[in-house]
Amino acid sequence: MVVINISQKTEFEDTISSSDLVVVHFYADWATQCGPMNDVLEELAKQAELKGVKFVKCPAEDLPEVSLRYSVSAVPTFLLLRGGSLLDRVDGANAAELTKKINLQVSKGSNTTSAKPAAEDLTTRLHRLINSAPVMLFMKGTSTEPRCGFSKSMVSLLDSHGALYKTFDILSNEEVRQGLKTYSKWPTYPQLYINGELIGGLDIVKEMNESGELQELLPKKETLEMRLKSLINQSDCVVFMKGSREAPQCGFSKQLMAILAETDIKFVTFDILTDEEVRQGLKTFSNWPTYPQVYVKGELIGGLDIIKELKESGELLSTLKGQS
Repeated sequence: MVVINISQKTEFEDTISSSDLVVVHFYADWATQCGPMNDVLEELAKQAELKGVKFVKCPAEDLPEVSLRYSVSAVPTFLLLRGGSLLDRVDGANAAELTKKINLQVSKGSNTTSAKPAAEDLTTRLHRLINSAPVMLFMKGTSTEPRCGFSKSMVSLLDSHGALYKTFDILSNEEVRQGLKTYSKWPTYPQLYINGELIGGLDIVKEMNESGELQELLPKKETLEMRLKSLINQSDCVVFMKGSREAPQCGFSKQLMAILAETDIKFVTFDILTDEEVRQGLKTFSNWPTYPQVYVKGELIGGLDIIKELKESGELLSTLKGQS
């Protein structure tokens, strides 16, 4: 069995959906511990008793959404999955522990399905869906592609207030579609819920809009610009990077942390791998296309090269203190 290289989210999803045991190594080329662990993976893949196991390598930085979903904050990290369900994990370069856990899952065989959570009953699922966001809209289609006139009108109404809401497409699940009618005692769609309570359909929401009640109930979206300004100004010195100060996830971020560690400057970090909106938006906002990015008192200082230049010129400390 060969080790599979995956760098696309769709490939990842297809691979982990297998009924076979799948062992995924999240790695980074710049992390020295990942090389030897890749060798370990290659050796395990050759073992006859593990011929039914799929071994996979994924560059953590290329799959930020997947890394976030499975809380991969450092490399190497290993996930053991079957049928899309996480069975176990190993954080760090621990070949013995990894081998032990793989053999344990193999020995369980078909019994590993017992590790999957029990299916929710419909009432529990509906309650969870209704309370999955402060404002929840059950509709036909999505907010970007409504599939009926009533749903389209409801979305337009909510968007006109800049409301922050989440949607569920009842066309995608017949059980939810029929079950919610009974659960809420409301026979039509769309249905709007606020803080877990049914508000009603389009007619009710229109009436509330005309009376001014709706606007008072709806939480407003924070624009991306507002959010970026808030993040940039959360501390006198803010670093946007890949990973955290304890576990940088790229070579440039790692070098920057080493330089800043030599100063007595207090700073906070934001992991741009955990939020694609911030990751892309900040490039435009700051007119700076790469990471890491360092801000002092709300102003962009620059990336790693600028910080290195400031260190060499002796201006780094004063710049980080906002004195120049």
